[in-house]
Amino acid sequence: MRTLWKSIILYGLLTAGAVLSVYPLIYMLLTAFKPMTLLFEFPPKLIPSELTWDNFAEAWASQNFSIYMFNSVIVTIASFILIFALSAMLAFSFSRFQFRGKRMVFGILMGSLVIPSLTLIIPQFMLIRDLGLFDSHWGLITVYAAGGIPFTTFLLKGFFDSISRDIDESVEMDGGSAFKLFTAIILPLSKPAFVPATIFNALVIWEEFPWALTIINDPLKRTLPIALANFQGQYTTQWGIVFAGSLIAIVPIIVLFVLLQRYFVAGITAGAVKG
Repeated sequence: MRTLWKSIILYGLLTAGAVLSVYPLIYMLLTAFKPMTLLFEFPPKLIPSELTWDNFAEAWASQNFSIYMFNSVIVTIASFILIFALSAMLAFSFSRFQFRGKRMVFGILMGSLVIPSLTLIIPQFMLIRDLGLFDSHWGLITVYAAGGIPFTTFLLKGFFDSISRDIDESVEMDGGSAFKLFTAIILPLSKPAFVPATIFNALVIWEEFPWALTIINDPLKRTLPIALANFQGQYTTQWGIVFAGSLIAIVPIIVLFVLLQRYFVAGITAGAVKG
C-alpha cells in the first residue's frame, strides 16, 4: 500500500509539473488564434469561441518578418558550419594528439563555458568594429561561432575518445595520415554526436537577442528575435500578433528536433562511456 501511495504522489507531481510546463505554450497557441476583440474579454476564456488566422497573416506581413526569418536561417546555418568545422578539428586534436600545454588549453576552453555572454558584449563590440564587421551578418556569425565552439568541442571530444584507438593503428599501418583518419573514419563514425550539437547550437543562435540588437543597425539585416520585439509597442501591444509571430518563429526548431529526435539521446550519451 505504501508503494502504491508513493507511485500516486510521484506521478501526480510529474503530471502537475508537465501541465505547468505545457500551459504557457497552450495559452500562446490559443491566444494566437483569437480575434483582437476577444483578447481581453471578461471573464477570460482559455478556449476562444471564434478562431482566426488573421494574426498569423498580420505577423508575417509586418515588421519585415519574412526578411528577418530568412536572415536568421542564413546566420544560423553559416554559424553552425563554422562551429562544426573548427570544433571537429579541435576535438580531434585534443583526443588524438599529445602536445605541450594540452591540459591547460583544454581547461581554458572549458572555463569559457561559465562566462556569461552578456559580460562580453563590450569587448566583442570593439573587436567586431575594429575588424570592419559592424552592421553585417558576419559580425553575428563570428561571435555566434566563437560562443558555440567550446561546448561543441567538449561534446565531440567525448565521442572521439570513445572510438577505439585500434582504428588509428590500422590506418597508420595502411599508410594513412591523420587527415585521412579524421575525414574518412572519425567523422563518419561521429554522426550521432553532431545531432545534439546541431540542436543546441541552432536553438541558442536562433533565439539570441542582445548581440543581434547591439551589432545590427540596418533594418533589412536584422534577425527574427528583433522582429518579435518590434511587435511590442511602447503603450499597447497586440498580443495576438506577438504570439502568432512567436509560433511561426519556433516552427523551424520544432521541425529540426522532430527530424533528429531519435538520434538526440544517443548522441548525448554516446561519449559518456569510453569503449
